[in-house]
Amino acid sequence: MEEDTAMESCIFCKIINQEIPGHVIYEDEHVLAFLDISQTTKGHTLVIPKKHVENVFEMNETDMTQVFSVVPKLANSLRETFKAAGMNIINNNDKVAGQTVFHYHVHLIPRYHMTDTIKIQFSNHMDSYPPEKLRTLKDEVKNNLTANG
Repeated sequence: MEEDTAMESCIFCKIINQEIPGHVIYEDEHVLAFLDISQTTKGHTLVIPKKHVENVFEMNETDMTQVFSVVPKLANSLRETFKAAGMNIINNNDKVAGQTVFHYHVHLIPRYHMTDTIKIQFSNHMDSYPPEKLRTLKDEVKNNLTANG
């Protein structure tokens, strides 16, 4: 019942069901891609599964394969159409990571110049993670992978 409520209020599900307009550039049985209304840069596109899944933690291998099977085709089309110099492919999962619409989606953001209005910055904390600490982290993740199948 909770999932039905989420789907009923989900703006992306409404676009899928044609209850509200969307500028759809691609559609197949499992995936929909449409222009993001924010247009962070010209051509900013969202790629979503038609099945309501909140985030990557709820995705299964089949769902992810369906979504990412069209990402290269769309990225190449956007690059060619708008003569983009590059592309950011971004996915935010949960509020703390910046997710604002809780239906899994991938942003394709064409980049034109180093001065585009989007900035992604990775911090370097290498000094806090010497090789022995990285080995410990690696082992923890590998053990968890094994424990969870």
